[in-house]
Amino acid sequence: MKKLYDRNEVTFAVIWIVIYCVLSVPIRGKYGDESPLMLIALAAVAIAATIFIRRYGLEEKYGLTGWPKDSKIYWFFIPMWILSTGNLWNGFKLSYSGIYQIMAVMSMLLIGYIEEIIFRGFLFKGMLKRDGVRASIIVSAVTFGIGHIVNLLAGQANLQTVIQVIFAISWGFIFTMSFYKSGSLIPGIIVHSLVDAFSKFGNLNYTVEIVYMIVTIVTAIIYCTYLAKLPEKACRQSG
Repeated sequence: MKKLYDRNEVTFAVIWIVIYCVLSVPIRGKYGDESPLMLIALAAVAIAATIFIRRYGLEEKYGLTGWPKDSKIYWFFIPMWILSTGNLWNGFKLSYSGIYQIMAVMSMLLIGYIEEIIFRGFLFKGMLKRDGVRASIIVSAVTFGIGHIVNLLAGQANLQTVIQVIFAISWGFIFTMSFYKSGSLIPGIIVHSLVDAFSKFGNLNYTVEIVYMIVTIVTAIIYCTYLAKLPEKACRQSG
């Protein structure tokens, strides 16, 4: 993998995305998020990615060395924290019972970590030098959102998938912009993991989901516009 990484980081990132989808989608579709097989597959991907990053000293490159020093520049990431609770806006309801709830939540936490590493870390950083900032941000965010179409293969309804894709693209821009400007992937990992984990505690309601989607889109536009205007030098010094 290191030879491929040195030769072409974008191809390297795409292969990781494919591996992640090939391993998780069939298991998720057949056995569900609460399956121990799902948890094992995700843990394997997360461990493999972490070992690679640590072995070759890439923690700083992928924003895993610490929290941004001056978080107030990024509004303390408050918009992200607020949006992370969206799955709970209609109240609490466990998706599963007992150990299955625990396994589902652990899987969701791993998904947040893995997707930030491969979409914001491997893909975005891989494109940055070759394709420039704008193209890298757009591709990372949109690819992340469109990637949720694979949920169709897991038996999810068409309309729900369309909503999730738009929602995910909005999140993709938030995560990518916050990572690019702050230099830290940690806030994105935490928020992403919370969004996914809270989905297993929320009392789902279609109307509330639509509201959540609209609020996320509007917030993404406002927050990302603000982040885009932050001076590059100031951001890097604070991070």
